[in-house]
Amino acid sequence: MSMSPGFDLQAAHRFFAADCFNRAWELIDKPQRTAVEDETMLQLSLASLWHWQQRPDCTDKNRSISYWQLARVYVLLGQPANARQAAQRCLDVTRRGELVPFYVGYAYEALARAAALDGSRAERDIYLQQAQQAAAQISGAKEKQQLLDDLATIS
Repeated sequence: MSMSPGFDLQAAHRFFAADCFNRAWELIDKPQRTAVEDETMLQLSLASLWHWQQRPDCTDKNRSISYWQLARVYVLLGQPANARQAAQRCLDVTRRGELVPFYVGYAYEALARAAALDGSRAERDIYLQQAQQAAAQISGAKEKQQLLDDLATIS
């Protein structure tokens, strides 16, 4: 038997979806993390994704962004198989949602990072090329440059 909480559950999902995402992002940006911070970063990214998926207003755009962040976290943790899986899910929901080229480009950016981590240079180059093709279709100069700058960091 399910009990109703004594608070607005949807408001909680809204809060934690964003809060966990932002807190994970702070750890992503941190130049050096402890093992505990690495684990926290992963848990926050997963929690953000879960809270988004509990919301009735969750869109493929929200899922794409969440899976992209999760893929980045797995890259930072040195987990190529998990990074590939999250990046592929990012691309799948991006395609399903017919999202704009900015999100398509970042889905391929995530796949390129995962391939680079795995040492798959040929695959990395294919994904980089697809990301650059998406970038060429972005009309906003700031968004285009952001993606291109991120692509330039993939070795």
